[in-house]
Amino acid sequence: MSSSLHSPLYSSLSSSSALQEKKLRNAVNLSKSTLTFKPRRYFPLIRASTGFSSSLDTGLSTELDAVTSHSEIVPDTVIFDDFEKFPPTAATVSSSLLLGICGLPDTKFKSAVDRALADSECYGLENSDLQMSCFFNKALAHVGGDLAKLVPGRVSTEVDARLAYDTHGIVRKVHDLLKAYNEIEVPPERLLFKIPATWQGIEASRVLEAEGIQTHLTFVYSFCQAAAAAQAGTSVIQIFVGRLRDWSRNHTGDSEIESALKRGEDPGMALVTKAYNYIHKYGHKSKLMAAAVRNKQDVFNLLGVDYIITPLKVLQSLKESVTPPDEKYSFIRRLSPQSAAAFNFTQDELQKWDQYSFSSAMGPAAVELLSIGMDGYINQAKRVEELFGKIWPPPNV
Repeated sequence: MSSSLHSPLYSSLSSSSALQEKKLRNAVNLSKSTLTFKPRRYFPLIRASTGFSSSLDTGLSTELDAVTSHSEIVPDTVIFDDFEKFPPTAATVSSSLLLGICGLPDTKFKSAVDRALADSECYGLENSDLQMSCFFNKALAHVGGDLAKLVPGRVSTEVDARLAYDTHGIVRKVHDLLKAYNEIEVPPERLLFKIPATWQGIEASRVLEAEGIQTHLTFVYSFCQAAAAAQAGTSVIQIFVGRLRDWSRNHTGDSEIESALKRGEDPGMALVTKAYNYIHKYGHKSKLMAAAVRNKQDVFNLLGVDYIITPLKVLQSLKESVTPPDEKYSFIRRLSPQSAAAFNFTQDELQKWDQYSFSSAMGPAAVELLSIGMDGYINQAKRVEELFGKIWPPPNV
């Protein structure tokens, strides 16, 4: 669910910050109590914990109680900032997370990287590129396996963004990652594979979903991306609400965004609404995830969407705000199957998307933001490879 699910679904770590160190050290402390952790049902049925039941004790409920009755709230962490207050329901393993782990040699997750770098299958390969790819896959899987022991939901694993325009390359990479997870006995139903929402990424999602492998398409900034992903049967589609809003404040020339602004709507919210209604009106299996949420009002405006990746400071504010009984039902579910059924789409929006129509419909916001997101992933992956090249082999090899 960066978010973990970077999420986690789903946020990023830098390699050398005090905040990163705090997050990773908290993960170490968390791992000591996993024997008493009681797994809950899988990710689609999980809600964030409020930490206490004020409604039973006082007749009052919190805003967090209210919003979790409409949407699944997923804490926006990679490694758990405050596990006791907001137990993460899912996690994301990524190149940025690997960088953070390698920067803190005493973290519990460092042993997962060491195990990967000591894998005889990898160092037995003659080709250095194949060797590095093998190390990378094993590191993602070993860290993801450790995370899977700490969260009840799914672990989303980043797929190398350098393959974003290579459908077959993406499919091969996911198969390699799945094999690495299988070797450490992490079942496929606990996994998602996080793929950039290029046309080739969407086609890879179609192939993988047909094989029963769950995919998570990220960097979705336009309706054509969301609709094509839904048609492909993608399990989770992630839209970054705040990033679209930010783009619209500093740019012009995107017809999709300008149409939303003319209607007096926030562009990010408008895209989530249209994508949700499309998925639910036409019976697609995809779940919709809203990310880059900036404040409580964003959460209120998104009520009804399947998942909301919510920053910890916003979760804390929701938890601390008590709702009197007469206001308990004042939180309006803005997205629902009923509202979806009444939503009207144009014929262009209902087309069967192909590569040409998809490319034609991608506006400048989606093109730019998708490129920026992938560049970030690629740069982080290169840094991981450089780091692995310096620290391999580990002392025990």
